[in-house]
Amino acid sequence: MAEVCPRCENCYAYFNTYCELDQWAWNCSLCGTLNGLDSEAIARYSHPQSCAEMMSSFIDLELPMEGSDEEMMQACPVYVAAVDLSSSEEFLELTKSALQAALEALAPGSLFGLATFSHKMGLYDVQGPIPVVKNVFIPPDMEGTLPTELEDVMPLSQFLAPVETCKDRITAALDTLRPTTSWERTTGAGQGLDGVLMGGRGFGVAMEALFKYLGSEYGNTFALARVFAFISGPPDYGAGQLDTRRYGEQYASKGEDADRALLPEQTPFYKDLAAVAVQAGVCVDIFAVTNEYTDLASLKFLSIESGGTLFLYSNTDDSTLPQDMYRMLSRPYAFGCILRLRTSSEFKPGHSYGHFFPDPQYENVQHIICCDSFATYAYDFDFTSATGFSRYASEQPVLQIAFQYTVVEPPEELSSPRLVSASRGKHLLKRRLRIRTLQFGTARNMNELYDNVDSEVVLSILVHKVILASLEQGVREGRMLLHDWLVILTAQYNDASKIVQFKNGGSLTAQADVAFSQCPQLQPLPRLVFALLRNPLLRFHEEGVHPDYRIYLQCLFSALEPSSLQRAIYPLLTSYSTPDKQAYPRHSLSRAALITSDSPIFFLDAFTTLIVFYSSTADPELPFPPPQDCLLRSTINKLKQERSITPKLIFIRGGQDDASAFENYLIEEQHVDGSGFASVMGFVSFLEDVTQSVLEYMK
Repeated sequence: MAEVCPRCENCYAYFNTYCELDQWAWNCSLCGTLNGLDSEAIARYSHPQSCAEMMSSFIDLELPMEGSDEEMMQACPVYVAAVDLSSSEEFLELTKSALQAALEALAPGSLFGLATFSHKMGLYDVQGPIPVVKNVFIPPDMEGTLPTELEDVMPLSQFLAPVETCKDRITAALDTLRPTTSWERTTGAGQGLDGVLMGGRGFGVAMEALFKYLGSEYGNTFALARVFAFISGPPDYGAGQLDTRRYGEQYASKGEDADRALLPEQTPFYKDLAAVAVQAGVCVDIFAVTNEYTDLASLKFLSIESGGTLFLYSNTDDSTLPQDMYRMLSRPYAFGCILRLRTSSEFKPGHSYGHFFPDPQYENVQHIICCDSFATYAYDFDFTSATGFSRYASEQPVLQIAFQYTVVEPPEELSSPRLVSASRGKHLLKRRLRIRTLQFGTARNMNELYDNVDSEVVLSILVHKVILASLEQGVREGRMLLHDWLVILTAQYNDASKIVQFKNGGSLTAQADVAFSQCPQLQPLPRLVFALLRNPLLRFHEEGVHPDYRIYLQCLFSALEPSSLQRAIYPLLTSYSTPDKQAYPRHSLSRAALITSDSPIFFLDAFTTLIVFYSSTADPELPFPPPQDCLLRSTINKLKQERSITPKLIFIRGGQDDASAFENYLIEEQHVDGSGFASVMGFVSFLEDVTQSVLEYMK
């Protein structure tokens, strides 16, 4: 149990394997404080094999739950689907497929509710012989709320149905979903401001009412409710409606920077609503299936600040929504999490990045509403003084991560038969504390530091920083920050390696090394920075980057672990001589690489997209697409299984099919500012520009 793991009286760090221990006391490995041991701890530590914290620096401890046993048993997982009826038949068919997949993935004992929204809100009762829907009209005005409490429309116990006994009736209810007709919308929505006909997607009001409805049973029926919001366009009716006219031609005439204007939210409504969701114990996943401007810059807060995820699909034809839904719900998740970082005295946490929010009272404490094993959080650190780290080996820097979280365990996983029979169909909440303590070596000089660089992690921190900069100051500023960072790093490396030196007259003694030829660990960085500048995340609006897609990428990239993020920024291109034999494990992303390679088959992994490309000179006898039992297919299937989202798989036959989807990823010949294919090759000219900037910086 966690309460028996001693804590430092000064910094509150937990006892760990790096602490010095004697018979009566222990020295904290983080702050050095001498702490006394009570008689119980002394007795425990006389048998170190029985103490997790003495055997490993990575431990999981069970915490006592607050509340009675009966309350702990009432923790049914609750899921609610909120479906947009101001949509098309195709959208509803895709949503139905996704919810069918969800029903297959949900654990026994789960409760499920189905709600709809348009100019009215519908609640479904699927516990009777036939599904019954009850509607309540949404007021059109910006300040409006529902005229009736949802509890009065339908008691929550009627709305939330047990999945295992009602699956067929839930499916029957899904089959009754139809888009609201234009006549219904016109009649229901009526005339809007200035006589303009308003739409009928009352998303904001529906969400607010749903959170209030569910919140009444928070801590009683459920410990966490997940709402799946399926939306086919911007909220355009009632409270929370968004003005999509800001995305259009008027920005050209007003001379505003579209890259900067379309990134901030236009209203705090959805950020405030996320706080309401958290108070009600609700986590929201948004599934936007739309190619029209939906202003995800405003909507995103509802998902990421309530612990959910934002998904964007540009069309219904090749959408991976059902697969993503099943995958998301099949993974175990934790909720009500608290993440605390402690460091030894020479350094301290600087910025923190990820989908969490800081504790209002305590420093370096983050709250995470809901997360799974793919969730990733990043930190950078600052020295506490100009002296940096100690030179003594006995005082190496130490970092301790404490992660407190709750999981719901289904009844069949409970160890005691007595408990199972007493709580048939009920779930048990378990509160746990995971403690990881890490000790690091320190570099004695710059070259040693360079030799230990992890380029994937550096890229990850860079992506977080440029997302922050572009949100605050615009995409152009984010690009400049990235370019300047590479110039300064290259200049410092050249200086430390004594490659470039200026004589008194200002002339230089050697050409700058922008390829980091003496340091293999730094060599990937120029290519990664170039690729990041070519990524839609940082490309300009006039290059055709949709603002919603940019927001989606910001949300996706800020939650990816470093190796996945590198795939998304600089895809991996491999070649095969046959579908069963790999030729080369890695090529640069250039046409030259394709031409100089004799391989007939190329496989590109861009994280969200997988492309198999057969060159136009490939032997016609080679099977296309690759057969299911070959090495290439098994590689593809393995990658798909390991991903947090379902990648789109595309097969292209060069010379016959449109190859632009593949060729767009061959970025090294593209000019870094997006001005098409220059006479000078893109990456080469980028390095020349960096060289000039480095020399200017070093003068």
